[in-house]
Amino acid sequence: MPLSATSLILVSVMNNPRDLEIARVLGWYRIPLRSAPKVVAVDYLAFYQTSAFGDEKWRIQYAAEVRGHELTTRAELLHGEADHPHSNQEYYKIQLGPLERLSQPIVAENWRRITFFYTIGEHLLEARTVNDLVVASGERQVLWKALRERAYQAQQTGAEQLPDLDLDPALLTALLGLKEL
Repeated sequence: MPLSATSLILVSVMNNPRDLEIARVLGWYRIPLRSAPKVVAVDYLAFYQTSAFGDEKWRIQYAAEVRGHELTTRAELLHGEADHPHSNQEYYKIQLGPLERLSQPIVAENWRRITFFYTIGEHLLEARTVNDLVVASGERQVLWKALRERAYQAQQTGAEQLPDLDLDPALLTALLGLKEL
């Protein structure tokens, strides 16, 4: 589904370049259940890049279509991190379409601590700054109604079944931090 003015967007934090590569190559993004927003059944994710991105920090320059989601553990997502303190915690695995580079980055005018917030496609397509993504009070009722309906639909249908990716095992090993596949 192409990004449109009425698309529901979840702006999500992207903490490190490795996670961006996982989203780009493997087509998924993880959200810890304990800090997840109420609704993950949206049309698109837009990624806010933190200071870990150096010269490309504190901006949104990529978005991806959401194709489904499922609940799993960190250990299942990142096999090479079995000893991680959060390995048994539950995470949403959000299945994504290809990353789309925005025509111009949406920058935070000042440093911002962002985790998750909702916006609409019209704002994402026109924004120059993160503040431009804020949904005005008059539009909020429409946004929340759409999110409630989407959450209800997701409960009724469950996660989509996606085909397996046919990727080079060496690439998978490197991205997931495995010693061997």
